[in-house]
Amino acid sequence: MSSGRPLRQDTRSARTRRADNPQEALVELSVTQFITLDGVYQAPGGPQEDSSDGFTHGGWSAPYDDDAFGEFMVSVFEKVDAFIFGRKTYEIFNSYWPEHNDPANPIAGKLNSLPKYVPTATLDTAEWPGTELLHGDLVKEVTELKSRPGRELQVHGSGELAQSLLANGLVDTLHVLTFPVILGSGKRFFVDGAEPAGLALTQTHGTSTGVVISSYRKVGPPTYGNFEAE
Repeated sequence: MSSGRPLRQDTRSARTRRADNPQEALVELSVTQFITLDGVYQAPGGPQEDSSDGFTHGGWSAPYDDDAFGEFMVSVFEKVDAFIFGRKTYEIFNSYWPEHNDPANPIAGKLNSLPKYVPTATLDTAEWPGTELLHGDLVKEVTELKSRPGRELQVHGSGELAQSLLANGLVDTLHVLTFPVILGSGKRFFVDGAEPAGLALTQTHGTSTGVVISSYRKVGPPTYGNFEAE
């Protein structure tokens, strides 16, 4: 295990910290997910990312890059204090970003300099500086990270991890980037058995290439009604 600059450490309990300083903001968790119109999140950046189950559509997000897309991603990275990645996403990022460490690039700079947490049962060591492997209970580990003062703990990609965090009510903000493509196969982000949740749309806009970028905040359980005439 290698450790980098941690989230701002404080040994007091979250309740004690809030009592001492009611204005102190604790870490929130955000998820940024790329999906197709039919909900697939698998291998958006290239065929080498994930070809499991015979998936042959890797790289489906690449043709839709434009300035608006890039500006949104930079705006997300401006809020980050630390990252949490699933193992597969971590390995993909680790194979690229350490070799592209341009401090002038706001995304590369953040990824290479800030703490990176990886819940894993298979990795024992991590070479990317700033990485800490989490071998304990996911909910307890993430809850502890969120109890610290700071800005955002961010998940990018990491579909299975993001699904688990959503199911356990740990996600505060969800950024969904929907790409104008239908694949008909692949791993889907919102699957049967997902935890029901009510969300508030905080912003949405489209890019010149047709990507719809929408951000949501967690507001609680869904509400229901009907359109029956009285």
